[in-house]
Amino acid sequence: MVKLVYCLRKRADISSEELYRYWLNDHGPLVRKFAEAIKAKKYVQSHTVAPDMNQAFREGRGLAEPYDGITEVWWEDLENLKAGMESEAGREAHQALMEDEAKFVDFSQTRVFMTEEHTIFDL
Repeated sequence: MVKLVYCLRKRADISSEELYRYWLNDHGPLVRKFAEAIKAKKYVQSHTVAPDMNQAFREGRGLAEPYDGITEVWWEDLENLKAGMESEAGREAHQALMEDEAKFVDFSQTRVFMTEEHTIFDL
């Protein structure tokens, strides 16, 4: 499987509470609605927690500010990903998702990239 990793930063004009509420309760169901059109197999949101611990990591390692969260989306393979992006239904779904993301995502501070997992251990 291949996975899209979307490291998200919220827009400055919304609170963290608004971000997490909208992302989970509005955007998440929208992604689910379009899953078949984009040929996605799995979608996970990871909302950032433990600000004190995050601050300790930053200070101890000289790291940058944490992202507000991460979205992961899996496809069976690159062919299915491409098919989902190139079909008419897939293009419409991606457009609708991007328009919805604009309500809460600071695109200039957000990062997205494709990955392939290599499990080292799974206890």
